[in-house]
Amino acid sequence: MADNWQDNPRLAGMDRGKLDLLQQMAQQGAGKSPSDLLPFIMNAASQGRNAGLNFNPQEINTIIEVLKMGKSPQERAKLDKVVNLMKMMK
Repeated sequence: MADNWQDNPRLAGMDRGKLDLLQQMAQQGAGKSPSDLLPFIMNAASQGRNAGLNFNPQEINTIIEVLKMGKSPQERAKLDKVVNLMKMMK
């Protein structure tokens, strides 16, 4: 993930607690392949819910777009597949 993801203007209005969780995810998820991100993201989402953080659909889409920053087209496509799998699991 790019070091400057936190400066993305799309994240400007997000709750501080949610941004802190994203920071933790960014640090822990650095270097993971898109296929390894599925269990990682599922676990992070569970941790967020346990902490009382619920992300709305717009925030989730923003997070996904931020996760794609700096990725190759192939990595972006794999990440899209992971996202689609997660949507099917709901």
